[in-house]
Amino acid sequence: MPSEGKLIVISGPSGAGKGTLVREVTRRVPYVCVSVSATTRKPRAGEIDGSDYHFLTPGSFRNKIAAGDFLEWAIVHGNYYGTLRTEVHGRLSAGKSVILEIDVQGASQVRDSMERDKCVFVFIKPPSMEILKARLRGRHTESAADIEKRLRIAHEELKEESWYDTTIVNADLRAAVDELQAVIVKYRGDTVELGDT
Repeated sequence: MPSEGKLIVISGPSGAGKGTLVREVTRRVPYVCVSVSATTRKPRAGEIDGSDYHFLTPGSFRNKIAAGDFLEWAIVHGNYYGTLRTEVHGRLSAGKSVILEIDVQGASQVRDSMERDKCVFVFIKPPSMEILKARLRGRHTESAADIEKRLRIAHEELKEESWYDTTIVNADLRAAVDELQAVIVKYRGDTVELGDT
C-alpha cells in the first residue's frame, strides 16, 4: 500500500446514482473510505448524524467557515454542505484513499486548494435527462417543483464535466461500479486484492 492515499472527488447531478456507486465500491475496495460531509439540511428518514452527514445548524456551519475548518463548502438547494479538513487529511496520511461525494462547486474548490497529484476527479452522469428525471421522481423525496429545480441545476452541472479526469455514465450499476473501481486502482498506482465483483 502506498504511504499516502488519494483523494477521490466524485460529483455529478442529483439523481445520477453517486451514493449507490460509492457504497458498492467501498464494499469492494478495502483501502477506501468515505468522508462524511457536514450539512445544514434536515436529516431524511433513516439518516444518522455522524454517519450519513454531520448535521449542523446554520450558525455552527458559518462559525466553522470563519475558522477555516472546511476543505470546501457550498450552498446547494438552499442548504450549506461542506467537507471538514479533519475528515480527510488524517486518513490520507494513514494510507487510506478518501472519497468525497460532493457537488461541482465543492469539487472546484478542492481542485484549487489541494495538490493536484493527490486528487482524482470523477464525474458521474445519467444516460439521459429523461432517465435522471425518472430517478428523481422515483425517490419520492422531493416535490415536483424541487425536481424541476434539480433538473435545471443538473443542466448547469453537466457543463462542468470537461475538466474532470474521467466521466462514468451510470446506465448499468454493475458496469459503473466496475469502472469506478478501475479508476481508483489506476490512480492509486498499486494492485491489491479486491472484494467480490
